[in-house]
Amino acid sequence: MPSDAELVTQIETLGDKLAEARTSIAKRFIGQDSVVDLTLTSLLCGGHALLIGLPGLGKTMLVDTLSTVMGLNGNRIQFTPDLMPADILGSEVLETSADGTRDFRFIEGPVFCQLLMADEINRASPRTQSALLQAMQEKEVTIAGEHRALGTPFHVLATQNPIEQEGTYPLPEAQLDRFLVQIDVPYPDRETERDILIATTGVIEGEASAVFTADELLEAQTLLRRMPVGDAIVEMILDLVRACRPDDETAPEIVKDTVSWGPGPRAAQALMLTVRANALLDGRLVPSAEDVRAMAAPVLTHRMALSFAARARGESLSNVIDQVATQITSVSKAA
Repeated sequence: MPSDAELVTQIETLGDKLAEARTSIAKRFIGQDSVVDLTLTSLLCGGHALLIGLPGLGKTMLVDTLSTVMGLNGNRIQFTPDLMPADILGSEVLETSADGTRDFRFIEGPVFCQLLMADEINRASPRTQSALLQAMQEKEVTIAGEHRALGTPFHVLATQNPIEQEGTYPLPEAQLDRFLVQIDVPYPDRETERDILIATTGVIEGEASAVFTADELLEAQTLLRRMPVGDAIVEMILDLVRACRPDDETAPEIVKDTVSWGPGPRAAQALMLTVRANALLDGRLVPSAEDVRAMAAPVLTHRMALSFAARARGESLSNVIDQVATQITSVSKAA
């Protein structure tokens, strides 16, 4: 076990390497720094991310660029209503050899990689969506009674179109909870869009280069878990998660009036990891209350649901979470 001084040095070195990775990503994926940071956060924490955004905002390019920069073997699946589980996981085929003997051979599906892009995941049927459940949680799949390990590390970056609902199947809560964060991909601002226009319509486009290897990413994920988190931040995380449950005695009125069901313990686990990554990406060694506030919406939004009355009033989960997070972090600071 390294000493405290060695741990600090390792964390600082990782921070420098992450800064280099962000620079490399920016050569292809221009602007949208918060989206890039949240995606890197999911990889650093060893989790999966759900990207919500309209077509043409660069989600596919971001995943492809991350695959290059982080040194991961990546695959892409375009989800459609007729996609079957075997199209994702793979299947066994009966082959006849030259001597006439027959044997089954397993052909791996695209899930056997290190970075899987599940494009428009909500267009697939529930049966196909469920094929990813074991893969995302257990990092393995079971086919014909045999357990087969996936890539190491293994991450799923899934996308959804927030306005196109025709012919889609909303993800069940059990699968949504397996995504570490939900990342909303907005329209770029005017200056960013101008930079994109100039950079992508010429003869030469920017190219990203590898900064990490798969082994280095695994080491970074282990190092992240060794970053210290103060007791005050731990209590803040618990206060926030429990306050977002409408049936909890500590829940504020805004939660009781607007939220149908709240986040489970996995949300607190996700916050414990993501606040460390957010601090690291900001050049700090220890997470603070601001990190808790920053990660509250990405971690909690897809783990909660508005009540029917709140939806009718036009309430927003992000606004509710922001108000609760602001209240809790302000009280903790005052204490």
